[in-house]
Amino acid sequence: METTPRYEVKGFFDPDTYTITFVVWDEATNDAVIIDPVMDYDPKASSTSTASVEQVAKFVEDSGLKINHILETHAHADHLSGSQFLANRFNAPVVIGSKITDVQKLFKTIFDLPADFDTNGSQFDVLMEEGKPLQSGSIKIEAIHTPGHTPACLTYKIGDAIFTGDALFMDDYGTGRCDFPAGSARDLYHSVQKLYTLPDETRVFVGHDYMPNGREPAWETTIGKSKANNPQLKGDTTEEDFVKFRETRDKSLSAPRLLFQSVQVNIDAGKLPEPHENEIRYLKIPVNVFRGAEQSGIEDPSQADLAEEVVGPPSSVNA
Repeated sequence: METTPRYEVKGFFDPDTYTITFVVWDEATNDAVIIDPVMDYDPKASSTSTASVEQVAKFVEDSGLKINHILETHAHADHLSGSQFLANRFNAPVVIGSKITDVQKLFKTIFDLPADFDTNGSQFDVLMEEGKPLQSGSIKIEAIHTPGHTPACLTYKIGDAIFTGDALFMDDYGTGRCDFPAGSARDLYHSVQKLYTLPDETRVFVGHDYMPNGREPAWETTIGKSKANNPQLKGDTTEEDFVKFRETRDKSLSAPRLLFQSVQVNIDAGKLPEPHENEIRYLKIPVNVFRGAEQSGIEDPSQADLAEEVVGPPSSVNA
């Protein structure tokens, strides 16, 4: 019987956006991938910096690892992706789920992007689909389509571990929110049920941690612990109970502070907008986009609440 590989994992926690970037590697070959890197962004000065990705890059270089791919679980709405910095540093292709095209089509309208902005995912090097593994050196990467937070979310299965992005968080916290345009609490319920069919000992690495009750940051749990303890979605939680809870909670959450800056960069594979004739780059910030379809350009008013998990830890896991 073939043994499931167990790869080494190191997480890098970004306290500004509560994001965890992962480096995953095979000790036998030093083949490695990076998942969900962060480009630092100061919204007051509208300036970027590479402190977070430099930390990741230093670890990679000091450890003698070979980066074969940069993986994005989805188009994040709370931080700018650092994928292009690392792709250039390590000459590694950038990977995302194939349904990123749905997200690009939606936001091309919202941001009034140029007519020549492609919505076929061509900004990324690899578009992954469930059932079609990616060989990354000695590491086999499998994709599990886990929509709900966004329609394009992927969970990556690498050996005995999964990397869930914003689908499933720590077993004392819950799940990602679902009020992103084309998000769906019902879809997320079924996505997590897919994950819950994995062996209980499967390691789970989450994309964010909001440190409920003031505990230290954490990013590793298991499927068994999640099924037993997750306060929002246990193994025996019914679909209707979860959908009711998730939709109610989502209505109370604020949009993250980097929402508009992040999405327009991340649907372009982490590339900043091209400079204008004055050699300055500009990000677009739509006004009143949440006030209804007549002002937002969104055809379905029910989809006008656009955001990721609130930036900042709530007072409790059920807040």
